Amino acid sequence: MHIMEGFLPGPWWQIWFAVSIPVIMYGMHKLNKLTTEKREVLPLLAVAGAFIFVLSSLKLPSVTGSCSHPTGTGMAAILFGPAITAVLGTIVLVYQALFLAHGGFTTLGANVFSMGIVGPVVAYVIYKIGMRSNINFYVTVFLAATLGDLTTYLVTSAELALAFPAEVGGVFMSFKAFATIFALTQIPLAIMEGAVTALIFKYVIQVKSDVLVKLNVISDTGVRKIKEMAA
Repeated sequence: MHIMEGFLPGPWWQIWFAVSIPVIMYGMHKLNKLTTEKREVLPLLAVAGAFIFVLSSLKLPSVTGSCSHPTGTGMAAILFGPAITAVLGTIVLVYQALFLAHGGFTTLGANVFSMGIVGPVVAYVIYKIGMRSNINFYVTVFLAATLGDLTTYLVTSAELALAFPAEVGGVFMSFKAFATIFALTQIPLAIMEGAVTALIFKYVIQVKSDVLVKLNVISDTGVRKIKEMAA
């Protein structure tokens, strides 16, 4: 997902910055409000950020100029919503570009848009739909994290296709080529991320379910049902 430094030509890298910055600013407002009103969530917020950093640092070369890896943003999106996740994703991407040469600063807007904004939005929406449809909690978490991850790579494919349209078939054929190559590595990685995220939520339900209730991730009744089923 991390598009490397200098790979995107103008005006595309500027466009993705322009799209991403307002979302990040809104996320900073939401994050400040959350940490002021609910100080007890700070440890979980730190864990969510660390989860994104660790998973998204495990890169596997894929399309030229980019790479495949888990994103880790599904968990944060479920816990804190997509706006705050955009801020966490931005922080992670800045650190990775600065210290790991992973991604870049000119491509930061594009990387934030795909990994920090669109992927988390999809994960959040899927989670909310799953819960309202009374789908099993862990299945819902798995689907949200998995599909949020895959969406990140579809968006990255679109970003690359727009910047580098094919000579024959234009943007559509270029998108098809990028997405097909990504799929070889990303589909199994997304499934693994979904499974790991579901396992982490299983642990959180067992030891810190009260925080999930305070964050409106799940109701107190929902927690009791899950624990009764596990008993």
